[in-house]
Amino acid sequence: MSERPDMIDWDTAVRLGSRVGGDGPVVSRAEAAAAVTELREGAMRSTPMVRDFTGLVAPDATAPVLVVDRAGWVQANADAFATILAPVVEVVARKQKKEPAGVVKAVGAHVAGAEIGVLLGFLAGKVLGQFDPFWGRDGRLLLVAPNVVHVERELGVDPSDFRLWVCLHEETHRVQFTAVPWLRDHLLAQVTELAETMDTETLLNEGLRRAVQAVRSPTGSLLDAVSTPEQQEIIDRVTGMMSLLEGHADVVMDGVGPGVIPSVGEIRTKFNQRRKGVGTVDRLLRRLLGLDTKMAQYRDGAAFVRHVVDKVGMAEFNAVFAEPANLPSKDEIHKPKAWIDRVL
Repeated sequence: MSERPDMIDWDTAVRLGSRVGGDGPVVSRAEAAAAVTELREGAMRSTPMVRDFTGLVAPDATAPVLVVDRAGWVQANADAFATILAPVVEVVARKQKKEPAGVVKAVGAHVAGAEIGVLLGFLAGKVLGQFDPFWGRDGRLLLVAPNVVHVERELGVDPSDFRLWVCLHEETHRVQFTAVPWLRDHLLAQVTELAETMDTETLLNEGLRRAVQAVRSPTGSLLDAVSTPEQQEIIDRVTGMMSLLEGHADVVMDGVGPGVIPSVGEIRTKFNQRRKGVGTVDRLLRRLLGLDTKMAQYRDGAAFVRHVVDKVGMAEFNAVFAEPANLPSKDEIHKPKAWIDRVL
């Protein structure tokens, strides 16, 4: 981590994030070993299922599968954040009028690391799995064992069915990024473009006021609060792309599910209810951090994919992965016919 930009203390982020995330549910050594084994096997089983259902062909044995605890997920995402935020850090450093003093710089880096650590710690208790496209050449698939065990217990569903269901969703993301290699660079390009639009002085001077407005708003998020119209245009492009990817994965997990997961209907019903959040504080944090928007991506993206596939079939739908110009806009996610007319 010492080679990373020193505007953010990543060691602090990892330490604090791991502490905030906690250990997860209490399990015996045998239960933990069984969960890890089943998740690894579920990821391997999912590969041909996803390929047959989607028609997307990803090379075998490219992105590794890692079954991790919450601290491992925090570490992996600090790695990913460092890559994603590098363009932002570069822009901020370039636009600074003068280099801050050593002590001031160190304190600022520590504070930034602490803020990211708290965010990672909160998310570390929520995420079941994730494909990290920014690790190495091919990315890596992360499955967070304690969270999977926690949720399957909370929902009261069959553990084996639930674990395979989760693996199907995350394996779909692995296939998306490895079968369509330009996706990674396109996503990073959007972050870079967003960074270039940043006015750091305005962000610092206006950010707090806008953040307070977001807290008071029934629908606002921090991201909406601090973005300009130009930045919002880029964010909308990313929203369209992420809605597609998340919705596609949800359609695959539910489409493949009935043939191999007997209780998939029960799992989906209970899981959708859980996605709404539990408790006032949890709902507030989800909204401010944009997680409500993330939930909408699953729902709206899945509706888009189902509509297009129903109209033209999966093979024609896969034109969406041919080139960046074929990705749906945020508006087209809600108007799939407009995407069909434009692309097909």
